[in-house]
Amino acid sequence: MSKTALVTGASRGIGLETTRRFILNNDEITTVVMFARDSEDFDTNVAELEKELPVGRRIVPMKVDVGDRSALKKAIKQAHDEVGNIDVLVNNAGYTNPVPLQQVKMADFEKTINVNLYGPFTIVKTLLNRGNRFDLIVNIASTAGINGRSGWLTYSASKAAVINMSQVMREELSIYGTRVVCLSPGRTATDLRKTLAPDEDPSTIMQPEHVAQVINTMSSPVGRFIDSENIVVRQ
Repeated sequence: MSKTALVTGASRGIGLETTRRFILNNDEITTVVMFARDSEDFDTNVAELEKELPVGRRIVPMKVDVGDRSALKKAIKQAHDEVGNIDVLVNNAGYTNPVPLQQVKMADFEKTINVNLYGPFTIVKTLLNRGNRFDLIVNIASTAGINGRSGWLTYSASKAAVINMSQVMREELSIYGTRVVCLSPGRTATDLRKTLAPDEDPSTIMQPEHVAQVINTMSSPVGRFIDSENIVVRQ
């Protein structure tokens, strides 16, 4: 039976590499809906992926800001109408603006929570209310959500909430046969990481494809045998 996946933050980094592995290397997933903000990166990478698509596989790119709740709800409904049931959901989109706590602006804190926490919650709730039944939900948290980091207050707080939210989702949705996996990557060479650690050499840390491989493994039959309480992925 073919499955459909939805990946947020799919224009680059972990989201793009997860989409690539799903559509090229996963025997079960035949359709991937890609949520990302409008950008040249998104257009370019979608065009490249379309050139590689095997017969019988498709991607459905949709431009939406996960932090804009009304636009997000509209996009979710549109996607569900177009592709039907979303079997695998990867909540990957993330945002941060790391500054010392006395410099944190409430508007920016709210944006961080909107993207990192409210976005995943809104997607899951909206689809459930439409009768969607997930096989797997993967929420991307961070090791910064396990132990807070100086200068990263808003990001650390939002990811700690994602870890806790995943625990509740796992318990509540288990009656539907839904697995909920929380992944907490360590240092990964993404654009978000450049914001958090601008002086770091990206070649010395994990690459997005490494995390994407773990996500793909969790979506495979063997993923059911891995304890998914909060999986730390680090080099």
